[in-house]
Amino acid sequence: MTDRRKIVIATGNAGKLREYRELLAETGLELVAFDSEVEEVGETYAENARLKAEAALAASGLPSIGDDSGVEVDALNGFPGITSARLGPTQKERTALLLERLRGHPRPWGARFTCTVGLAARGRSTQFFEGECRGELVPEWRGEAGFGYDPIFLVPGTGKTFGEMAPEEKRLYSHRANAVRALLASGALERLSD
Repeated sequence: MTDRRKIVIATGNAGKLREYRELLAETGLELVAFDSEVEEVGETYAENARLKAEAALAASGLPSIGDDSGVEVDALNGFPGITSARLGPTQKERTALLLERLRGHPRPWGARFTCTVGLAARGRSTQFFEGECRGELVPEWRGEAGFGYDPIFLVPGTGKTFGEMAPEEKRLYSHRANAVRALLASGALERLSD
């Protein structure tokens, strides 16, 4: 793909958009940001990814990617999961609230980041691709890179949180990178021109 075709990334999150630009850099696609401001009312990551991707497709007429992701903590039975981005008004507050809930639970705090990517295109059913990264949460903010819960998510075998990793290192492990790799491996982007 070298014709600079356009694809919309349905997000208003600058960190997420930057990740998509890096993850899709070699596709030849021109990425267009679209903040759909869709209310995440789905009961699954896939439902929220669909809402975002299909809203962006309807508004732009271009193939669109939407995603939803969250951190699921074993000791909290998967909480906060789909509500990860809605625990509080700011990420610092969301992180503090999550760590407060974990107080009293023995460590390690096993967790996984999960991401579902939805690809919507005219005349096609929306397709979904999933990725995850298992790790553990740490009780202190480590690093300033990344976004969301990255600074408290310790990646096994690295001794680092996502907040301490350069973007190219994070791409080796991250849930979003794994979902995008599944999307790329499927050939779905190449079939958009069929």
